[in-house]
Amino acid sequence: MSHFEQLKYQIALSLIPGIGCANAKRLMASLGGIPEIFKASKKQLLKVPNIGELKALKILESDVLGRAEAEISFIEKNHIQHAFYWDDHYPVRLKRCVDAPLMLYWKGNVNFNAEKIVAMVGTRNATSYGRAFCEELVEAMAQRGGYTVVSGLAYGIDVAAHKACLKYEVPTLGVLAHGLERVYPSLHRSVADRMLSNGGLVTDFISEVEIERTNFLRRNRIIAGLADATIIVESAEKGGSLVTADIADSYNRDVFALPGRSTDSYSKGCNQLIKSNKALMIETLDDLEYAMAWQQAIDRPAKIQKQLFVELTAEEQQLVDVLDGQEVYIDQLCSKVKMPMGKVSSILLALEFKGLVISLPGKMYKLS
Repeated sequence: MSHFEQLKYQIALSLIPGIGCANAKRLMASLGGIPEIFKASKKQLLKVPNIGELKALKILESDVLGRAEAEISFIEKNHIQHAFYWDDHYPVRLKRCVDAPLMLYWKGNVNFNAEKIVAMVGTRNATSYGRAFCEELVEAMAQRGGYTVVSGLAYGIDVAAHKACLKYEVPTLGVLAHGLERVYPSLHRSVADRMLSNGGLVTDFISEVEIERTNFLRRNRIIAGLADATIIVESAEKGGSLVTADIADSYNRDVFALPGRSTDSYSKGCNQLIKSNKALMIETLDDLEYAMAWQQAIDRPAKIQKQLFVELTAEEQQLVDVLDGQEVYIDQLCSKVKMPMGKVSSILLALEFKGLVISLPGKMYKLS
């Protein structure tokens, strides 16, 4: 099969309404490949787990191959980069999420597998307090090095985080709720253009889609999924950034929140996250690095002699059991032991000091 044909079927599969990522993966596994999905009979489709009558009809009646061809023309004309879920260059962190998109599109100078990726989101009605925090935190990130910041290019905290990254030359990714033929809001076009040289724009939407409210909720999962940790800078009692926090928590990623005065309406959401133990409090970069065990990693010795007859805590033993005989991404470890990434990082560091675990490139670990 030619590259064009393969990409056409990949894009088309992602466009079938009502199927979603999980069902698409079941279809591929059951029918033997993507082209076979489009050639399957209703009887064959109904044998696939979770594909009932309605979903089978949507597949049979879908007219997406032509739309996929048009999107390939757009991709080629505008030099858009892309990845299908199975591709090696698909973002590792996002691939570990149960609802990861089948197709991802981006442009710019993007490193999805940077050492430390942090999402910064918050209210569209950012105060001077929230904007100042964004600037101070990003300035500290620039001094420490190794950081990439992800946000949604929206009004308020999102664009404040992107602007701070541009000022201090920290790579930054903007996740869009539409295709790459436009920037919404259009007022942020100049910011988006400047981001392309040290970061970029990312989306799972094809070009020319309608901008709808549900798109923004859908893109929040990508913001959370690309990052090791999510920071809620300011939020009212309800808002999209709180949805992002819930999604990050469901991925076993750490959530942080900036505290504020109890009388400040745009700190109520953050304060509630902290009070209900759904987020760790953050005031400086030191708080983030301590919780994520990134600060200790700087002074990690190059080689540690393995200790004999080591006594393990129950949590250390959990990780050792998962690592037994295999190399595992940290995201997978978090998922299997049901612990946030910051805690798993700390336990892994302790196991490294005991000479039991070796860290590998790409945030993979194995027993020594």
